[in-house]
Amino acid sequence: WQTIMYEGYGSNGVALLVECLTDNRNRAATDVRVALTRNGGSMADPGSVSYMFARKGVVIVPKTDGMTEDDVLMVVLDAGADEVNDLGEAFEVVSEATDLVAVRKSVQEAGFDYESAEATFLPSVSVDLDEEGARKVFRLIEALEDLDDVQNVYANFDVSDEVMEAVE
Repeated sequence: WQTIMYEGYGSNGVALLVECLTDNRNRAATDVRVALTRNGGSMADPGSVSYMFARKGVVIVPKTDGMTEDDVLMVVLDAGADEVNDLGEAFEVVSEATDLVAVRKSVQEAGFDYESAEATFLPSVSVDLDEEGARKVFRLIEALEDLDDVQNVYANFDVSDEVMEAVE
């Protein structure tokens, strides 16, 4: 088995990283290429998309009564966290992928629960999508995720809350 990262573009210039785990490299490449082209996307040359993403550790900490962003920041700063973002109902703690375990442990030791802790690819540049563009990109990502060999799909788009409600 081997892990392969394919790069591609969706509609509206959305960059995609498609992570596959496969026992047949040719089948995986063909499946990803077909899913992309049938849904308005295209394969990209190696390196033409990946530079827009950085491997980061992300820990999601749900909010509890009285918990502030500063409380979480004080707990995770010494463990190597780069930033803490308020997502509304939870805090997102971003660190280098190599510091993920230390950040997760510091959250646990402080007595906070966490929803998830994983290494992921975060985009450095995002593309804002309108309703039509969001529908196309969501359809493309769904087609890719339905493939047997695909493990994760990473993309660099932003969708406003209003557009998200309209799409749903």
